Amino acid sequence: MNQDPPIQEILFQTIRSNLASNISFVHDLSELLGISYDSAYRRIRGEKELSLEELKTICFHYNISVDTLFNFKSNHVTFTSLAVGENGFEIENWLQSLQASITKIYHCKQREIIYAAKDIPVFYYFEFPEIAAFKFYFWHKALIPSSNYENKLLSLDPPESLFETGRQLLACYIKIPTTEIWSEETITSILRQIEYCFVSGFFLNKEDVYRLCQVVESLLDHVQTQAEYGFQFINNTPVEGIANTFKLFNNEVLVTDNTILVETDGKKTSYNTYNVINQLITTNPVFCNHIEKSLRNLMQKSTMISGTSAKERCRFFNKLHEKVRMLRSRIERMG
Repeated sequence: MNQDPPIQEILFQTIRSNLASNISFVHDLSELLGISYDSAYRRIRGEKELSLEELKTICFHYNISVDTLFNFKSNHVTFTSLAVGENGFEIENWLQSLQASITKIYHCKQREIIYAAKDIPVFYYFEFPEIAAFKFYFWHKALIPSSNYENKLLSLDPPESLFETGRQLLACYIKIPTTEIWSEETITSILRQIEYCFVSGFFLNKEDVYRLCQVVESLLDHVQTQAEYGFQFINNTPVEGIANTFKLFNNEVLVTDNTILVETDGKKTSYNTYNVINQLITTNPVFCNHIEKSLRNLMQKSTMISGTSAKERCRFFNKLHEKVRMLRSRIERMG
C-alpha cells in the first residue's frame, strides 16, 4: 500500500520547485533558521523533524500556506489571492506580480498554458497602447474608486512604466506554448466598457472612441493571423515563431470565467479570475487536475480554428468584427 510522502518532504519539494536556480537551498535554510549546514541537511533529508516555530518561519519566508501542505489531496483548497485595492495592492503591483509569474514560467524547460478566455487575454493589451491605456483607466475606475482617476478623463496614452512592464510580460508570453479558448462573447466585455465610458462622458476626445474601436479590430486581425500561422509574435514585427505552439479554439458554449491552467516541469498551477482582474491562485493537485480535465473537455466540445481551419477561422472572426461595427454604429447614432 502506497503511503503519502511526509509533510516535511512535501514542504521542501515545494520550496525547491520555486527557488531560483542561483540560490543554494541549504545555505538559504541555514541562514533563515540560524543553524549549521549539517543541521539544515538533516532537516531536508527528514532525519530531524522541524519544530513548529521552524515550520512557521519557513512558511512565512517562502510564502507557503500550511493549509496547502496538510490538504494537498483533500477537497479543501487553499488559494493565494491577488486583489487590487486591498492592503495597498495597486494595479502596478498586480502587473508586476503577473510579469514575475510569466517570467518564471518562461524559464521552465517544460511549459504550457491553457487559457479559457471570457475576456480578451490581458497579454494582448500590450500589443496596442490605446487598449492598454483604456484598460488601465477602466480598472482604476472600477476597482479603486478612491484613486486619482475618480475625476480624470480618458486619454489613449498609457502610463509609460506600466506599459513597459506589460511589454516585458508580453515578450515572455508569446514564447510559451499556449492554447486559448475563445467564444463570440470574448470581446463583449471590452465593447461594453467602451460604450459605458462613452455614454458616461469619460473620453477626453470624442474621436478617441472611434479610434479605440479601430484598434480593437486591429487586435482581432492580429489574433487571427497568429491562429493562421500557429504561433504567436508581436504585432508589427517580423512573422517568426515555432509552428503549432499557439492553438485557438472557438467555444460555442459560453465560458463563464477567465480560467488559466499552467503546467511547468510537471507542476500545475490554476489562476482563477474574479472581480475583473483579481486572481485566486492554487497549486492544489486535486483542484488543478479537475480544472485541466474541464478545460480539455471544453476543447473537445469546441472547434479548433488555428492552423488549416481557414473557413471556420474566418467565420468566427467575421462575427467578432461585426460586433465592433455594431458598437460603432450605436455610438454614431448617440452622437
